[in-house]
Amino acid sequence: MPMVAVRIALAALWLGFVAYAFLGGPPETRSPLQQAASLADLALGRGEPLSVALFNLMGLIPLAYLFLLVPDAHGEKLPAWPFAVASFAVGAFALLPYLICRRPHGVWPHIPPAGRAARLFDSRWFALAVMAGVAGLFWFGLTQGNWAAFAEQWRTSRFVHVMGLDFLVSTALLPLLIGDDLRRRSVKRTWPLWIACALPLFGPLLYLVLRPSLPARAV
Repeated sequence: MPMVAVRIALAALWLGFVAYAFLGGPPETRSPLQQAASLADLALGRGEPLSVALFNLMGLIPLAYLFLLVPDAHGEKLPAWPFAVASFAVGAFALLPYLICRRPHGVWPHIPPAGRAARLFDSRWFALAVMAGVAGLFWFGLTQGNWAAFAEQWRTSRFVHVMGLDFLVSTALLPLLIGDDLRRRSVKRTWPLWIACALPLFGPLLYLVLRPSLPARAV
């Protein structure tokens, strides 16, 4: 698909997502104090297990993006880090603008400088830890959660409703950065990208664990 068409599709997705989050979805009937208390319960693990797992997954998915955004942002006029940091709070709402504006490329205009961030987010052990955390949250949510209670929260809570949609969008967009990452590492095989697309979230995480390291001078 031509990059212009991809940008238009991502921009339409972002605008639609923002509009739905503020104008659609379940009406919020709780007071701000009640909303804050509910958010605190999720953060402390005291809510419905599926909602707790989902809330914590939305803290790990931005980490998965950083494994791709840190090398991707080198040579970009638009820095990735503000969008990456914001994604820990608002997920795909922050990630989509960067994906819309970035220039797709697979090689650096010059050798990137060494840096702790590059080394950290090139570490397969760190990627493995993130993957283990995601797997643990899935196990917790699926074994301890109550689907009927979660469905009721999805129907009545705007926060849970939008958070669930945010999870789906963030997960679906993760493979978009993998093609360039493969070329940056001089990997000509395309099957890792197909696996990443076929296995939502766990496919990209498996790629982050198994991918070859960046060239020595790049880290």
